[in-house]
Amino acid sequence: MISVDPERFEDMVATALDGLPPEFGERMKNIAVLVEHGPGPRGLLGLYQGIPLTSRTTNYAGVLPDRITIYQRAICAICDSEEEVVEQVRRTVIHEVGHYFGISDARLRELGW
Repeated sequence: MISVDPERFEDMVATALDGLPPEFGERMKNIAVLVEHGPGPRGLLGLYQGIPLTSRTTNYAGVLPDRITIYQRAICAICDSEEEVVEQVRRTVIHEVGHYFGISDARLRELGW
């Protein structure tokens, strides 16, 4: 397990989000991305909670923002270097953003995420 300063970890998450293609960032509305510095639920590096874009209807209004949570301790626990943490954060952010766009776990795995 590697130790990463919480502020540095948050910067990694921000960099991963900034690295998304602009057309994805432009479509992301009503979503909050959070960092949990604790371990999070067992077996999860990140978690998307909300209504995926593909499931939203014309009745989608006045709802709380969807959430993507990235679990710092869980990611650091499987990495041996800061470079590995950067890459795992990027992969986790892309995976959870994929859920926001309605992509299933099975399909994300097929795509390598």
